[in-house]
Amino acid sequence: MSLHCENIVKTYGGKDVLHDVTLDLKPGKIYGLIGRNGAGKTTLLSILAAQNPASKGAVTLDGEPVWENRKSLAKICFSRELNANAESGLAAMKAKEYLRIAATYYDGWDKALEERLVKLFDLNVKKKLGKMSKGMLSMITIIVALCSKAPYTFLDEPVAGLDVVAREQFYKLLLEEYASSGRTFVVSTHIIEEAADVLEEVIILHEGKILIEADTQAFVDSAVHVSGKIEEVDAATAGLEVHYPETVGRSKGVTVFLKPGQRVDGSRDVSVQPVSLQRAFVALCGEEAAR
Repeated sequence: MSLHCENIVKTYGGKDVLHDVTLDLKPGKIYGLIGRNGAGKTTLLSILAAQNPASKGAVTLDGEPVWENRKSLAKICFSRELNANAESGLAAMKAKEYLRIAATYYDGWDKALEERLVKLFDLNVKKKLGKMSKGMLSMITIIVALCSKAPYTFLDEPVAGLDVVAREQFYKLLLEEYASSGRTFVVSTHIIEEAADVLEEVIILHEGKILIEADTQAFVDSAVHVSGKIEEVDAATAGLEVHYPETVGRSKGVTVFLKPGQRVDGSRDVSVQPVSLQRAFVALCGEEAAR
């Protein structure tokens, strides 16, 4: 049962914010959806969850359309950042009421897990959403995502406003739920390093297009940082895919993405170091800032 989108285009005000996005989400994986602000991450997730219509293209779950299909929608949960300001209409709603309403959308809602998480997060569910901190609202979105038991669950910036202890708790809970249920999770986050060890697959969205869709470890292992004197770095990386050049005086550093069978010229006087997922992402999507 895969969730598939084909040639998705989304247009706002005559401008395409998603460009022919094709994606196949397999069951039983944790995906990381990363990209810069404005890349189209939230828009893509909202289209996958049929909360936002695509301008072109189609989304199917196990071959059936998702849009206006109750059977398919019951298997998808999109838990996004809560907007609890006065204009949203949620400010006066108590947290327990919000969770009760959320539970009605999912046949498999886990009430016992809800009670456990409320206690774990020390969440006052009698408090109105409009009076809650950003971190507390994030805890509610996490509870909805995990308790929904939806086979495909999307979390958009789930750790926004959480302190480091709560963020660690979240990733532990995510892995626990994944291991016990085999559900598919897509996590969109800007805090890449903390999530890197959890994400099996990485999807990099850049300017509305899928730039990378790959096994996270294989993607990270394909990248190295090469540094040294300018002429040595240039010679060592000649013919390779080079990104994000940084020059200070006579020294230079670049991130290189190696294809199978390729390597940096070891005869040159350069330093070759592994890179993190965050560094690899910056190398691909932050080059404008490096120029």
